[in-house]
Amino acid sequence: MKKGNLYEGKVVMSAFPNKGIVHVDGEKVIVKNALPGQTVSFILSKNKTGSKEGRLVEVLERSDIEDMSSACSVFGKCGGCIYQTLPYEEELKIKESQIRTLFENFLRSEPEYAGVSSDSFLEEIRPSPVYAGYRNKMEYSFGDEVKGGDMTLGMHVAGHFNDIVNTDECNISDPDFEIIRKITLSFFRTEGMPFYHKNTGEGFLRHLLLRKGINTGEILVCIVTTSAFEAADIMKRFCEQLLSMHTSGNITGVVHIINDSPADAVKADRTVLLYGKDCFYDEVCGLRFRITPFSFFQTNTLGAQVLYSVVRRYVEEALGGGDGRTGTVFDLYCGTGTITQILSGVAKRAVGIEIVEEAVAAARENAQINGITNTEFIAGDVLKVLEGLDEKPDLIIMDPPREGATPKALAKILDYGVDSIIYVSCKPTSLMRDLALCTDAGYRIIKAAPVDMFPRTGNVETVVCLSKGDVKSKKIRVEFSLEDMDTDGFKKGATYNAIRDWIKEKYGYRVTNLNIAQVKQKHGIIERENYNKPKSPDSKQPGCPEEKIKAIEDAMRHFQMI
Repeated sequence: MKKGNLYEGKVVMSAFPNKGIVHVDGEKVIVKNALPGQTVSFILSKNKTGSKEGRLVEVLERSDIEDMSSACSVFGKCGGCIYQTLPYEEELKIKESQIRTLFENFLRSEPEYAGVSSDSFLEEIRPSPVYAGYRNKMEYSFGDEVKGGDMTLGMHVAGHFNDIVNTDECNISDPDFEIIRKITLSFFRTEGMPFYHKNTGEGFLRHLLLRKGINTGEILVCIVTTSAFEAADIMKRFCEQLLSMHTSGNITGVVHIINDSPADAVKADRTVLLYGKDCFYDEVCGLRFRITPFSFFQTNTLGAQVLYSVVRRYVEEALGGGDGRTGTVFDLYCGTGTITQILSGVAKRAVGIEIVEEAVAAARENAQINGITNTEFIAGDVLKVLEGLDEKPDLIIMDPPREGATPKALAKILDYGVDSIIYVSCKPTSLMRDLALCTDAGYRIIKAAPVDMFPRTGNVETVVCLSKGDVKSKKIRVEFSLEDMDTDGFKKGATYNAIRDWIKEKYGYRVTNLNIAQVKQKHGIIERENYNKPKSPDSKQPGCPEEKIKAIEDAMRHFQMI
């Protein structure tokens, strides 16, 4: 195969998040946004041994189960929804298979899980109660689809940073959002207001941010512009236009956000309240939440109730499963405190930590609204806040951003040594990376459940319960003396953790399980097959540095293994 050439092939499977696997001439090629069963043409864009990628050109033949009549008008161009043409049941099967594959690959890479299958802990995927019109938040961009063409308001064209496509009749956003989007675009086109050009930094209109309380019907409209024009009069007329239209929900607030930053992100240098209030309310799991323009709140309200039910069940089981409140729980990256407050009925005390001060202020108000008195919310970076706390929790919940926790923050979290950690992840690949560090710290996966919070898209949420030893309800205290015991057996059977800890304490080195397995192999200590096995026949394992080899050998002598 040659880079830049056009090829055809059938998609045999799909890997997270949107990677179609195509076999051509005995080679495996990843083609994004291609679905199993399709025959596609693609241009080979990356050609390396064991890593070939193609750019999708055309779907030559659809799979037998696809239905194109269910696709929106910009399907394939917007790039947001790859599963629109599939029955929802098939989408769930694909996502569950993707998560299972990621877990199986992870298990094979970790010696501590030798002989363990994902079947022992992975539960069935939880479907979203709704898979159409479920999004309670949309961030639209102003721009144009063709340079010099009419102004558009919608989403970025897939693979094109500067091109914006009108998202007419979007299948996953709340129906009220499409009404507001169209009226907003029409109004500002009529007014002749220019959109912001990223390349030149000139223009006025940037984004339209819409949020809605699915269970309350309250809508918050945020128009984001630069400060290039005096906007008071035009914004007044814009409000009047919005309030005169008919939507199923009620517009309870209109906010003008001024942003002169060159970054293409919805952020505020300052805000002006044009109408009503600068927040809205929604209800989840019987609790009421105040949500501000920039505070985190799950984009699928009904799906969130499914997600939180899984989290609560895992927490109850980890804390012992009793009827009363017990233990202190830290909820890290807590947003507006939804999980923190939902767990207030399970834990004796729940502490939420979040870097966005606006979200923390909302969380505190939410706790007051719901009459909850056993929660505390702290604003700040998770790592810095944890370093300043003396209190040790009984259980930690972490729901980090898509890229996972920072290594330093995760190391601090693991240093607490709590019995159980509940990890809520919206990006499974980041989860797998963090699980490796959790494994090094002695944690093991007890349960895991994928939850489809993002129907029709390539994303999926995953909840994992990690335990350090037996669960609380099964622990017993045993006291004995080693004084008259022969401990040679313990030394010869030193665990990977024991070797790592000994080396860390004496040399200050961090060695991996692979490092230890390689040195064991060097000295003829037979390992089970998975202990020193590469992830794939084509992958290359890093060698162990000489200084770490000497440290590992020293540890093995200490434990009388050599």
